[in-house]
Amino acid sequence: MSSHEAWIREPLVLGDKSYHDISNDIARPIEGKANKQWWIAFTFAVVAMLWGLGCIMYTIGVGIGTWGLNKTVEWAWDITNFVWWVGIGHAGTLISAVLLLFRQKWRMAINRSAEAMTIFAVICAALFPGIHMGRIWMAYWVLPLPNQFGSLWINFNSPLLWDVFAIGTYFSVSLVFWYIGLIPDFATIRDRAERASKPIRVAIYGLMSFGWSGNARAWHRFEEISLVLAGLATPLVLSVHTIVSMDFATSVIPGWHTTIFPPYFVAGAIFSGFAMVLTLMLVMRKVVNLEQYITINHVELMNKIIMLTGSIVGVAYITELFMSWYSGVEYEQYAFLNRASGPYWWAYWAMMSCNVISPQLFWSKKLRRNITFTFILSIIVNIGMWFERFVIIVTSLHRDYLPSSWIMFYPSWVDIGIFVGTIGIFFTFFLLYARTFPVLPIAEVKSILKSTGSQYKK
Repeated sequence: MSSHEAWIREPLVLGDKSYHDISNDIARPIEGKANKQWWIAFTFAVVAMLWGLGCIMYTIGVGIGTWGLNKTVEWAWDITNFVWWVGIGHAGTLISAVLLLFRQKWRMAINRSAEAMTIFAVICAALFPGIHMGRIWMAYWVLPLPNQFGSLWINFNSPLLWDVFAIGTYFSVSLVFWYIGLIPDFATIRDRAERASKPIRVAIYGLMSFGWSGNARAWHRFEEISLVLAGLATPLVLSVHTIVSMDFATSVIPGWHTTIFPPYFVAGAIFSGFAMVLTLMLVMRKVVNLEQYITINHVELMNKIIMLTGSIVGVAYITELFMSWYSGVEYEQYAFLNRASGPYWWAYWAMMSCNVISPQLFWSKKLRRNITFTFILSIIVNIGMWFERFVIIVTSLHRDYLPSSWIMFYPSWVDIGIFVGTIGIFFTFFLLYARTFPVLPIAEVKSILKSTGSQYKK
């Protein structure tokens, strides 16, 4: 044991693992045949994806009148799902970038799948701004076409266009960050395939690894570019959801035009993103037999972050309520009273229960380290965060300044179908990723073995 390391820290790699064992354990899902559980999950995901794509085609063919929208609630499930997916896409790059900058070794078990989750969630989110236009073939109107339609780039004032820039930048940086981290592992899979005499696999992974040699210069450049990209990605994580919150905060709708929205949306996004990482990692841990790499200790550390961000979200909710009361503006006060006691009261209290009350159960160490409880709670948090977006959007719109135009919103089967379809797209991509890419960073797990492996902790 090194002198600077505290004896109380739990090992991050369990079992008497050698470097060769790590390569074998992580490469096994790629090199072997998929098990029955994988095929069952993949079938469900593909069916949901095809159903959703059918609903999207139907929307484009018939128009967004197929959704449950009306003259008062002209934004509902599409923007709710958009913000929800962007939020889920948040934590992946945050886990990798911030924990890399802070030299946290426990990130090794979760960063790869978290980064992949970011890519797939942002793809799902990007569908909604496109299809909510109704005429997707007119999407080029948001591009910088000089003087084509009267004034110069008239849509530049729209927060929806800011989303295009913010999310496009975030997606491209996250994709590069994720892919660069994969290069050494692609080279490992390439070399293993070469020894097993599999020429097609050698050619594919050889192409994807860009001729990685693994010498000292290559590793030096790899570490430098990882730090640079982590430094770029960290402010992006904060800016993306800040921009998304401005879709609402730049309006004059009671309950929306508030300066707390940017930090409140960022905290909520990190909260829901970490919950989704936990959901995925606990499933992967079981299906791919990675219990010795994704340990109870990792789960507990993630749960502490969920408890912290859940508390921040709770403070934001209370601050909103206080400001609406303290403002003395009756429209603002009514917006929040209507949320809590109006016809959508059930959604408001579901949001409060899932996002504020349930994470506080993690003050108990026994519950923090319970896998089944953690899995259930991670799903509850994501349900709660969906309800948060639904409450912000629908309850603020369905009763506006004119009581004569008050109306209820009910989603149509197309609304529900598109949402189910995006969940199908996400899990289809994620399951394919788990069969073709290493779900843990082989090289990085090896780099921490000597300081955090259980055989070296004795």
